[in-house]
Amino acid sequence: MHGAEHHHGHPPIAQSEIEQVATAAPAVATEYTCPMHPEIRQIGPGNCPKCGMTLEPVIAEPEEEDNPELKDFTRRFWWTLPLTVIVTLLAMGGHALVLFHGSTQNWLEFGLASPVVLWAGWPFYRRGVRSLVQRSPNMWTLISLGTAAAYLYSVVATLVPGAFPSHFMMAGRIGVYFEAAAVIISLTLLGQMLELKARSQTSAAIKSLLGLAPKTARRINADGTEQDIPLAHVQSGDRLRVRPGEKVPVDGQVLEGESAVDESMLTGEPIPTMKRPGAPLIGATLNSHGSLVMLAQKIGSATLLAQIVQLVVQAQRSKAPMQRLADVIAGYFVMVVISIAALTLLGWGLWGPEPSWVFGLINAVAVMIIACPCALGLATPMSVMVATGKAAGSGVLFRDAAAIENLRKIDILIVDKTGTLTEGRPEFHSVEAVPGFTQQEVLRLAASLDQGSEHPLAQAIVKQARAIGLRLSPAENFESASGIGVSGLVEGHHLQLGNTLLMQEAGLTTERLQARAEKLRGDGTSIMYLAVNGVLAGWLAVADPIKPTSKQAVERLQADGVRVIMATGDGLGTARSVARQLGIEEVHGEVKPQDKERLVAALQQAGHRVAMAGDGINDAPALARADVGIAMGTGTDVAMSSAQVTLVKGDLLGILRARGLSLATVRNMHQNLTFAFLYNAMGIPLAAGLLYPLSGHLLSPLIAALAMSVSSASVVFNALRLRRVSIV
Repeated sequence: MHGAEHHHGHPPIAQSEIEQVATAAPAVATEYTCPMHPEIRQIGPGNCPKCGMTLEPVIAEPEEEDNPELKDFTRRFWWTLPLTVIVTLLAMGGHALVLFHGSTQNWLEFGLASPVVLWAGWPFYRRGVRSLVQRSPNMWTLISLGTAAAYLYSVVATLVPGAFPSHFMMAGRIGVYFEAAAVIISLTLLGQMLELKARSQTSAAIKSLLGLAPKTARRINADGTEQDIPLAHVQSGDRLRVRPGEKVPVDGQVLEGESAVDESMLTGEPIPTMKRPGAPLIGATLNSHGSLVMLAQKIGSATLLAQIVQLVVQAQRSKAPMQRLADVIAGYFVMVVISIAALTLLGWGLWGPEPSWVFGLINAVAVMIIACPCALGLATPMSVMVATGKAAGSGVLFRDAAAIENLRKIDILIVDKTGTLTEGRPEFHSVEAVPGFTQQEVLRLAASLDQGSEHPLAQAIVKQARAIGLRLSPAENFESASGIGVSGLVEGHHLQLGNTLLMQEAGLTTERLQARAEKLRGDGTSIMYLAVNGVLAGWLAVADPIKPTSKQAVERLQADGVRVIMATGDGLGTARSVARQLGIEEVHGEVKPQDKERLVAALQQAGHRVAMAGDGINDAPALARADVGIAMGTGTDVAMSSAQVTLVKGDLLGILRARGLSLATVRNMHQNLTFAFLYNAMGIPLAAGLLYPLSGHLLSPLIAALAMSVSSASVVFNALRLRRVSIV
């Protein structure tokens, strides 16, 4: 072809030239948002004015480096963890060591805990101060106030022990809370590291989607020469060449050439689509073997891929983060604790025994310390950690705690067909021969003709013939008949293999085989007729088989009260046949990615809790929009990144296991939170000294530290019970 001659005569420009041109392109300002408060938007990085958290890009860059905040927290955590461990061991048993007498232990704990509190915990104190300045109390307010109170009280007790009443002296020293402050800081850092890693999964979906688009396009200039240019420089109306094995750069239309284009990554359809002049092309899809000349029509944000990216971003950002509820509770909790501490200070100062204000200060600090217990901080994370480990061993991967909590509430499950309910790869189904031909002969001739074809249907036929040991002959004069079939010479016989339209063009009637073929089509199979020397010889059926566990999973989900809906990009007839076999009543066929996302949104607006299960890039927007997105582990990386739950084996029975674990985990969380709040309910009055008139004693720091350790251990052990829960 004319274009091909120029292709050979003009080699692509050097990569350095492409980079120079790309550098000259205008930079686009990046918009940042807060993960906890999506309504906060600004150009460029910074901190959230409401909660102090580091803002993150709304749309991640494909080549973006690792999260700097995660790197910073990781460094602070690992550098100070040994100090936290040592100071905790000293607090628990240091008094038993002969080397330590009196205040020596306090000074050692002071030296060990100070780097943890002052350096590792510094980001939390900045956030705590910001929350007070913004009058938006949250979890950082509580953490910063509690740890600061514990640390400052302990510093005073170490530096000026004489300022405390004599009966506060035990074993020659004043009891301190250095280990409590250090442990809370280290646990909070660990929790933040886990959260930041989970949040990075969100941007991973966007990065994967953006990475699908090719970096360059081959433009055909007005004089016929060809040139590789950066994708950003493609203009609507440009003529572009798409060579074999290359990705289509932008959305457009075929001008010249013929080829099969694999659109499965965006449409979910496993069978490549034949493209001829006039056919539409989707950017980022893969051209298989032919050379195409296309007209660029939609570029940049107008392409289908860009629209899918935007849908995923909007769906992810529209979710109310689980921390919002925690912020609301923490806000009230902080105000209650501060009020109780203030009342404690005033009550003891005005009406307590001498030195009344010293007693008031000590008890107020004790209230602040005990109001930030490890048990409350560990209640949910420990359950989540144990549950995710348990789930992983059962082939279910949870991305975050919200997925575990929400999965038990779903009442509608939307499932994709290809790769979710079915295997996602065509397999040979059956062969039928007319009198005068045998089934083996029909299969052998068809497979011989299809040897040179890369089409999945052809590969399924060839694979079956070789599996049963048939001897295949070489094919000559192989031709593709514009997407309706193929033809060629095998052993001197002229063969034609294709659909009904190909047979009609050859002047052949398929009535004698029509009834049986139509029945198979109704079962979701593809039928190809074989003609030998102008005579109909038979047909071959290829199907995408339903996964063995799909029917059982659908039946059990429906029995549990979950309404199952199928939404697929495949044809409505095939979709209905699969749905009929599985007992699914509601079917949506030939739907686009945005249609699936709209279906999820519409059901949510009607008051339903919706889960979406899929495996393709075309499912990504719906997976992100759903209350719980469930990806098949056998599917694409983008689907898994967009989903909150991944089924490693691609087996829908995994949803049942995940729901069972969700119920058990939330029950365990409630138990832990109930225990932690009861501990606070009992601990705060004791710390405030309400029992002093009856007992004559105040809460000893050592006893308080022991109580905190026991409460935390109880929460941990209760969470570990999840390992023994049966989720089969």
